[in-house]
Amino acid sequence: MIAVFLLLVAGVSAEIKTDLNCTNYIGDGTITFGYAPSATVCDNIISDASCDALYAPVTAGDYPEPGNDVERPFNCYTATGTTGGAFSADMKKAALESCPKSCGYCCNTNRYNCRNVDFPRLNCNTITRTQCNSPAWRTIIATDCPSACGFCNEGGCVDAVLDCANDLSICTAVGMQDFVNTYCQRTCQRCASTTAASSGTGSCTSFIADSSTSCRAWSLNGFCTNNFYTAAQRRVYCATTCRIC
Repeated sequence: MIAVFLLLVAGVSAEIKTDLNCTNYIGDGTITFGYAPSATVCDNIISDASCDALYAPVTAGDYPEPGNDVERPFNCYTATGTTGGAFSADMKKAALESCPKSCGYCCNTNRYNCRNVDFPRLNCNTITRTQCNSPAWRTIIATDCPSACGFCNEGGCVDAVLDCANDLSICTAVGMQDFVNTYCQRTCQRCASTTAASSGTGSCTSFIADSSTSCRAWSLNGFCTNNFYTAAQRRVYCATTCRIC
């Protein structure tokens, strides 16, 4: 679980001790807290060279990376830019808007700061950038772990392959419909928007009670609309939330 609390202490240290945002508790005797993969999964908004100048690491060359515990550059969260400086919300806001990767703050940006489903099909905290770009994983991650890959604003629907938008003619090309229905749902507007067509609900006015207490969270991450789930699964667990008779 990503730690999102703040601990202020004085004293220079190579370990993460001052700001524990976007970290995981490791506690293996060597490292207490280490950066989560989502800490650096995004890109800096401005150039990396400019970020190097604005947010110099505590130890030269040692920036936050998944699993390591180097101290976050002080300028990322203090107005003084030195150890023991008071936390500054304005400095953190500036870091988020310019150099979130260099500061290890990716998980706090709008694209990455949302709730994952309660029972994901994979460990959201260990998802890598390779998985974020993988046709085998992208659609599942968008539904279950949107915060891991910056899918928070996608409504649970993404293209399974990255280059669908390079040639929009595939959306209407004869012989390509099975492909775009599976791999280019967002670009070709094939994302499910309602459950009526797939579940046969029609215009009914009463619904089966939900059997799971997690339906609201699941629905926010696409359970009711993503074609990965069957109408039977929606009916068993979240009939009321998904508006299934």
